Amino acid sequence: MKHVNQMEMDRWLTTVGLILALLLGFSMGADAQNAATLLDKAATQYTQSNGIKATFTLRTAGEGGGDQLEGTIQMRDDKFRLELPGMITWFDGQTQWSYVERNEEVNVTTPTAEELPFTNPALLLRTYKKGFTAVYKGESTAANGKMAYDIELTPKKKSDLTKVTLQIEKQSSQPVRIVLYTQNGMSSTLQIKQLQTNQNQPDRFFVFNEADYPDAEVIDLR
Repeated sequence: MKHVNQMEMDRWLTTVGLILALLLGFSMGADAQNAATLLDKAATQYTQSNGIKATFTLRTAGEGGGDQLEGTIQMRDDKFRLELPGMITWFDGQTQWSYVERNEEVNVTTPTAEELPFTNPALLLRTYKKGFTAVYKGESTAANGKMAYDIELTPKKKSDLTKVTLQIEKQSSQPVRIVLYTQNGMSSTLQIKQLQTNQNQPDRFFVFNEADYPDAEVIDLR
């Protein structure tokens, strides 16, 4: 299975964070034609979820080929823990630890205000209005043969991300496909395998514990 390095981790973290925030927003049901209203209500739903856990498959594609990763992300309030092959990231609301198994290293950082919305799904969800415009595009047939709503998000300012497209199954009101497109021609597609709420993770779950990784070198980049 492919393992990731720190640079790749930052890229995957941004992608997973954005997609998971969108997933929370659109898994609510309600009127899919009012995309903005769904996202407005999503932050409230997330707050009331008492912690979530999602397992996923994330695929990228582009001119140079593609990659596939399977992972798990758990979130509560402004905290998250993301596990990918060969790497784990913890964020307790202020400090972020990224453990790279291959190098036995832990990089400790404090994300800036500009970085936080793109590394923390909860904050990205709350700041959605500032960065994206949501448009209902109509209906289509999903890969499973069922009818779905199509929603498109476009950034309000020029960035590496050009658009996000979502298919929301009409009958279940659950996302069946979420795709991110970037300026370099790459696309990232997320498939959620399982989404659980009411996880009620303790605060320590989102903090790196040195005792669990006695051989790891801690590199403080703050």
